[in-house]
Amino acid sequence: MLPKERVLAAFEHRPYDQVPLYQAGFSSQVASYILGRPDAHIGGGIQQWRESQALWEGEQAHQEFLERCNQDALDLSDKLELDYVRPSYWRMPEKPTAKLDEYTYQYGDPNGAYRIMRVDPATELYQVVEQQPDPEPTLEDIERGVEAAESALASFQPPTDVGADIKAAKERFPDRAVPVGGAGLGISNRSQVWLEAVVLRPDLVGRYLECQTGRAEKTCEAMARLGHPFLLGGGDFASNRGPNYSPKSFHELMAPRLKRITEACNRAGGFHMFASDGNLWPVAEDLFQVAHIDAFYEIDGNFMDLRELRGRYPDLTLLGNIRSATLHKGSKAEVIAETRACMEAAKELGSMIIGCSNQVVAGTPEENFWAMMETMHALK
Repeated sequence: MLPKERVLAAFEHRPYDQVPLYQAGFSSQVASYILGRPDAHIGGGIQQWRESQALWEGEQAHQEFLERCNQDALDLSDKLELDYVRPSYWRMPEKPTAKLDEYTYQYGDPNGAYRIMRVDPATELYQVVEQQPDPEPTLEDIERGVEAAESALASFQPPTDVGADIKAAKERFPDRAVPVGGAGLGISNRSQVWLEAVVLRPDLVGRYLECQTGRAEKTCEAMARLGHPFLLGGGDFASNRGPNYSPKSFHELMAPRLKRITEACNRAGGFHMFASDGNLWPVAEDLFQVAHIDAFYEIDGNFMDLRELRGRYPDLTLLGNIRSATLHKGSKAEVIAETRACMEAAKELGSMIIGCSNQVVAGTPEENFWAMMETMHALK
């Protein structure tokens, strides 16, 4: 099988000749030692800082940044012989208004509303360290935003083509699977006022989700009909203890709309892929049965086991389930054992694509990373 045929077989619940491989994400540090070059343009927050640097330096620097990002992302998939390609990493195309030092930029109006962000090279996080005024919205702010989103939805037209990163990936790897975005649906669960709105104003949250759903339905159908069937969606909404809002709210607000997105994807021959780490068991029936999503990725191995998921939901394609924490802090033997367990489950039960479920974080020992990759390739 070609790699994309292998991945498609996993989604269509057909036998594959060998287990398809992927990796959800990489820190820049890890990507650099894989590629054997300094400062690989891969990662999370550090990529947002790099883009700020490039935008500050001018249009040519920004174009060089974009070209380097694309080159490094594709070289990484090539080097690791992955069946499923991630064509791009985090972006933040917002030009700073001031450079405060090598690691720190300011955005917005220095005399009005602004925020200051700083990168930590060790963790590769790019975070707000100061901002004015407090950006926490009110319920009235949310309502105004929802009204604007409803007005915009009326004239929304789905994209007629994919971005340059997707085009470059498909051109370089015509025989591999390349996912595209478009199926996202979620509530801003890191904001206190949004979590309050779920309880106090579910009607308002429902209107907000309805706007997202309308856009996702159109986008997913358009992308699938253009020949891009693997449609990324979801969004983090859970911790170790479970979802950040109640299963009842998920059942009433999220599940029916996720089902509509699944149906839109399937109508056009595409697959609805949902991502969230954390413990999703409290909403598993709604997510995997009622909404009937096609695939679950970023599966948190601390809580969600491949064999149990396959047993309960035989129509679900699974991507993961090697833990970032094991790669980062475990022994080489522990990495091999966990990787072996995932590969054996995939070979025995099918419909799985194996890799690290989340970021291979900065500080992950080279020995551990290569132990995972060598085990995956040996057992596929």
